[in-house]
Amino acid sequence: MNVFEKIYRQAKKIPKKIVLPEGEEPRVIKAASFVTERRLAQIILLGKRDIILKIAKKNRFNLSKVEILNPREDQASNAYIDSYWNLRKHKGITLPQARDLLLQKFVYYGAMMLAKGRVDGFVAGACYRTSDVARACLHCIDKTPQRSTVSGSFLMEIKDRKFGERGLFLFADCGIVPLPSKEQLAAIAITSAEVWVKVTGYQPRIAMLSFSTKGSGSHACVDKVREAAEIVRKTKSDLLVDGEMQLDSAVVPAVAKIKVPNSLLAGKANILIFPNLDAGNIAYKLMQRLAKARVVGPLIQGLVSPCSDLSRGCSWQEIVDAIAVTAVRAQ
Repeated sequence: MNVFEKIYRQAKKIPKKIVLPEGEEPRVIKAASFVTERRLAQIILLGKRDIILKIAKKNRFNLSKVEILNPREDQASNAYIDSYWNLRKHKGITLPQARDLLLQKFVYYGAMMLAKGRVDGFVAGACYRTSDVARACLHCIDKTPQRSTVSGSFLMEIKDRKFGERGLFLFADCGIVPLPSKEQLAAIAITSAEVWVKVTGYQPRIAMLSFSTKGSGSHACVDKVREAAEIVRKTKSDLLVDGEMQLDSAVVPAVAKIKVPNSLLAGKANILIFPNLDAGNIAYKLMQRLAKARVVGPLIQGLVSPCSDLSRGCSWQEIVDAIAVTAVRAQ
């Protein structure tokens, strides 16, 4: 059984309610049909009912078990708008502006549904940019008390099972923080480990990546990564973490024996923490497009409720994977 089969089985055990704000997008509708037919989650699609049903009928998607909700006709809309206004009025937003935002950009409406406990999870990004999805989540949903940094990770499965956790990795941060400080890098590593354990059940083995391995290079960037690894060790002494290190030292045991013979990771890292957003985002897209990795994310980390972003180029199957992972995180 591969890890995604394991995740699907876990999602089925305690089906959670997931909102999909881009309910009029055909890929999203197909994913909703698939998920509900296989009982991976309960789904709420946001959008105009007639448009959604027309698309479903044309493509023969079964929506008999999918809830369709038009926020403009929802009885709870005024309460959500008021709540959003109260959250953001200190930033100068007016009540009419809050109304227009929630009833025109459903990604905000979906985030408020999650904040108010009407749903258990949130998946968006097939049509919205990552910045829009992240902003909606950050505006509406509280950060976890223990973490001050919100970040984005990718669950990634490659075909070569001798790397990572039988081919499985978590990459972070690939979506949100452009130039993390050493404290933010440490927080990203710790939160990534928590998500990894929740979703996969495997022990986290964290590599803090750099262009240097244990002093082979000298630069302020290297110092930051090394110091971040030390913060992780001091904050969570139970976590297996090492750095600074180059990618080959982190994931190739033969290289690790030469470059870092005393590393507890021994070239078997399954969580890769990148020094900045450039590196993380480029790395995950290289793996997805050239190595044909199966990718889920960005999984938004550091919030009290599980949210997942999508690439606008995602397939319907990638949306299904994101829903399943989000449902497991919500359990």
